[in-house]
Amino acid sequence: MNNKISNPKVEVPKGMKLNDKDHLGDLLSSLKCIEKDYVVTMTEASNEHLYQSYYDMFLNIATMQREVFELMFQKGWYSLEKAESMKIDEKAQMLGVELSDLNG
Repeated sequence: MNNKISNPKVEVPKGMKLNDKDHLGDLLSSLKCIEKDYVVTMTEASNEHLYQSYYDMFLNIATMQREVFELMFQKGWYSLEKAESMKIDEKAQMLGVELSDLNG
């Protein structure tokens, strides 16, 4: 059974030169790293005004990251794996137990 979720792949030139897929893949990786850095920066903001400025910038970066991901997915350059419902149920149960443990 095929558990992949994807679109038809748009072919790009092969070889040593970077192509559109390479550029978008690099951009996606960079945006993910920047998002993580902004989250850390927000937790260390010294006042509410600074926090809000970082938060606004974080939202812009997160939006760009999502747009790049969606473009890559549309072009068939990014695929997802469909999770089996049993695995989802197992994970939900495990997280429920962890939440109960946290609440004491």
